[in-house]
Amino acid sequence: MEVMDKLAILADAAKYDAACTSSGVVRGARPGTIGTATNSGCCHTFSADGRCVSLLKVLYTNHCCYDCAYCVNRRSNDVPRTAFTPRELAELTIQFYRRNYIEGLFLSSAVLKSPDFTTERMIETLRLLRGEYRFNGYIHAKAIPGADPGLTYELGLLADRLSVNIELPSESSLRLLAPDKSRSAIFRPMAQIRDGAAQSTAELKLYRHAPRFAPAGQSTQMIVGATPESDRHILTLTEGLYRKYRLKRVFFSAYMPVSDHKGLPTPAGFKPPLLREHRLYQADWLLRFYGFTAEEILDESRPNFDAALDPKSDWALRHPEFFPVEVNRADYEAILRVPGIGIRGAKKIVAARRYGPLSFEGLKRLGVVMKRAQYFVTCSGRMLPGLRCGPDSVYRRLTGLEQAALGAGESWEQLSLFGGEGGTA
Repeated sequence: MEVMDKLAILADAAKYDAACTSSGVVRGARPGTIGTATNSGCCHTFSADGRCVSLLKVLYTNHCCYDCAYCVNRRSNDVPRTAFTPRELAELTIQFYRRNYIEGLFLSSAVLKSPDFTTERMIETLRLLRGEYRFNGYIHAKAIPGADPGLTYELGLLADRLSVNIELPSESSLRLLAPDKSRSAIFRPMAQIRDGAAQSTAELKLYRHAPRFAPAGQSTQMIVGATPESDRHILTLTEGLYRKYRLKRVFFSAYMPVSDHKGLPTPAGFKPPLLREHRLYQADWLLRFYGFTAEEILDESRPNFDAALDPKSDWALRHPEFFPVEVNRADYEAILRVPGIGIRGAKKIVAARRYGPLSFEGLKRLGVVMKRAQYFVTCSGRMLPGLRCGPDSVYRRLTGLEQAALGAGESWEQLSLFGGEGGTA
């Protein structure tokens, strides 16, 4: 099979991994222009300094010895199978880089023969790139649960970021849909990556030429909607992963029907829960940047999100005792909890009020979304003049804004992870 035919199969098989936002395009060569564009495997991610970086997103192989019901690459599924050789994939990456198609590589794989065998092939590919081809660009590699710790460590020395997909939110769901996997096997490499990164940081403080292990940290992905776990269960697990394993990101992937397994939603009439994925990303941002805890966002009495309202506004309506917030006196953390005020907006408010009291017009000039914030703030002890709204009326107005912002829910897309005020305000 030709390399480009392999690329078409293995790039398509990689599209279910949500660790990067897919954004391929087909654009052929035209007279008077330079270069072409192809949708086979190209995706975008963002660097630490905010640059948008194009990556080749591909599997090493889609041959798999596992039979996970939710996965298109499961061994019982009748799909075209292929695999790169390490040389083919390294050469393909370099050729794409030289043509300015990409700036890095996102490499994952199905499990060919065994976790160790697959990891060895991935390591060989990255060795060629880093050594023979002298490639110094960004590489994100997927660590394979069950692989020898020494192999995982070697992979981390060659890659900038490692990730281990947790896939399903509970042990019972894994037993039902992925009997070849276990939570302990998944968490073990997560702990190893955490400890390896910490050790590498300590060594670099003593010796600046010490080898760097996964300097961009680690991430993971969970499938949403394939199994019955509540949003609260998923969010609590997410919070625990950040605290225990120091993950950089937890990605959520709305389940796409690829199987008629009895434990999965039936394909007929099933719609991927893209809105639920969107709400989880918004809540994830509240956990990481807004000072919320999972228990605050959802509790036993409310285990799932209100689909009609973003999590921050929903929390505000359920905690009237916290509001209104006086923007001229409240601390930064309290201002962050106001719907319509993002991270940058809160910092601007704290800075601007040093020079005099803020008015509602001043808040608007600072970029505060007053259509949301007006119900929850006061300026110098006063509410917005003429504002008379009860809780039910505020709920209707906020849900109306949300519906307008999200296109009435008819055509959901994966949440942009790096837009605006950080995904939620």
